[in-house]
Amino acid sequence: MDQKEPLYLCMGSACHQRGVYHLLTKIQALLAEHHLENRIELKGSFCLGPCTDGIVLEYGNRLFVNIVVDNVEQKFKEEILPVLL
Repeated sequence: MDQKEPLYLCMGSACHQRGVYHLLTKIQALLAEHHLENRIELKGSFCLGPCTDGIVLEYGNRLFVNIVVDNVEQKFKEEILPVLL
């Protein structure tokens, strides 16, 4: 069986204060909706760096920033999904 590729969700202090735990289930649902749960593994991470740029996701060497509950679906479909595919 192939190993899943990690998609890291920052769980550092700044992202925690911005509500990262509210995003967790939304991102898991988006991965399932696009049938990626068998290929991508969502993992929590310590600080990913650009704390002033909002909640951060990292895939490979690419950072996705300024993610909030109100824009997570749009950012996922427009910015993140094309990179995951």
